[in-house]
Amino acid sequence: MKILSSLLALTAVWFFATTSAVAQSSPIGIWWNQEKSAHVEVYENAGKLYGKIVWLKEPNENGKPKTDPLNPNEKLRSRPRLGMVVLVGLKPESENYWSGGEIYDPKSGKTYSLNLTAEKDGTLKLRGYLGISLIGKTQLWTRVK
Repeated sequence: MKILSSLLALTAVWFFATTSAVAQSSPIGIWWNQEKSAHVEVYENAGKLYGKIVWLKEPNENGKPKTDPLNPNEKLRSRPRLGMVVLVGLKPESENYWSGGEIYDPKSGKTYSLNLTAEKDGTLKLRGYLGISLIGKTQLWTRVK
């Protein structure tokens, strides 16, 4: 009986440890951007990852909600930044790597190709680039607690 109890206890510990590790490496959730000026909620839709701005440190400008005045599409320039989808269409390549997506930077109005890696330390590594990923910029995002 003691062996069965020990085996069940060991199985439970293993289950919770592996579940916690998977949750830590999953990109699904709410993340601080590198500058700590926004929270982005990363979610899955039809097998791809997307992300939208759900919190801004400074949501208003001149007493009104911040908008997207640098967007190359004139029709989108008046849309609010809060709620804006900024990560689009990342496809899973492996357990912790997604590629083929895009990231939109509302501060510059530019869109970049994007690869995303869920790091073992619980951070997200985003690599935005034009053309090839060697020419680009990497950001580390941390999970909102």
